[in-house]
Amino acid sequence: MTIRRNGAQPAAFGPAEYFTGRVRVENTFETPAPGRLMGALVSFEPGARSNWHTHPLGQTLIVTAGLGWHQCEGGPIEEMRPGDVVQCGANHRHWHGASPTIGMSHLALQEALDGKVVEWMEPVTDEQYLAGLPSEDPMSEGREAS
Repeated sequence: MTIRRNGAQPAAFGPAEYFTGRVRVENTFETPAPGRLMGALVSFEPGARSNWHTHPLGQTLIVTAGLGWHQCEGGPIEEMRPGDVVQCGANHRHWHGASPTIGMSHLALQEALDGKVVEWMEPVTDEQYLAGLPSEDPMSEGREAS
């Protein structure tokens, strides 16, 4: 067993080639072989989001704080709230990030296939992202928007 203490690894900002807006990535980990699980705590400031991307073996997001949005290609933009678990299947094109006015943090968990965990694609345009409006009431019941 190993324990990596909180703060032992400095946080890093998500690179602009993969994210729009300010994103912080911390507590990254990778299980030693034969394990293939990798993960990180990712925090998005309001309006920040990932580019479109896929994962060869899928991805699980566990929302820890704030209000986020997630969209699988061809589907609606859906809200994510603390405690929600979002699973995206293998090679399914998607994006995720904070709402326009409220930041969001999640644990991102994915497995490596031949050493690769993600295939990054183009940025989510403002038009695609803002299709998640108009509801921004954090007290509203869950909703789906197209």
